[in-house]
Amino acid sequence: MTKAIIINGGNSIKSRLTGIQQYIETLLEEQGICLEAIQVHQLPAQHLITANYASEAIANEIVKVGEADIVFFLTPIFKGSYTGILKTFIDLLPQKGLENKIAVPVAIGGSIAHLLALEYSLKPVLSILGATTIANPIYIVDSQVTRTENGFTLDEAAVNRIEKVLENVIPRKEFHVQ
Repeated sequence: MTKAIIINGGNSIKSRLTGIQQYIETLLEEQGICLEAIQVHQLPAQHLITANYASEAIANEIVKVGEADIVFFLTPIFKGSYTGILKTFIDLLPQKGLENKIAVPVAIGGSIAHLLALEYSLKPVLSILGATTIANPIYIVDSQVTRTENGFTLDEAAVNRIEKVLENVIPRKEFHVQ
């Protein structure tokens, strides 16, 4: 069975990035993919900042990444780059921790002006960590995700962008959203 893990490098569960995460989770579950998620900001900050490899909490999450076939890296874009929160976790991954894995960079930003942030800042790091395949990045503008009483709604362009990338990532002959 294919395993996926979502590493959310945002700073809040209530952010629009969570709406994107939930949509991706729904699509993966519909395809029968075993899924786990890491909210990096909920891990012990002291252990992340000091690169405490001996931390049980950190070690458990790194094992999950090692067991995954597909690794999603979610981040808001701040100051033209992915978050330091995500960076602290990535720094703890083994040198070739993404070998034989598909990495999927996913970001949300305030404007289309930050579209290339994933290309020049995150993709090179994923490559150095040995990702066998790095999918086309998914970049979504804040205005494409709306907070509702029941969660979040993504506009059609955002949904299409996510689904197109997942069609190329999910190891199935056909990808269908039910």
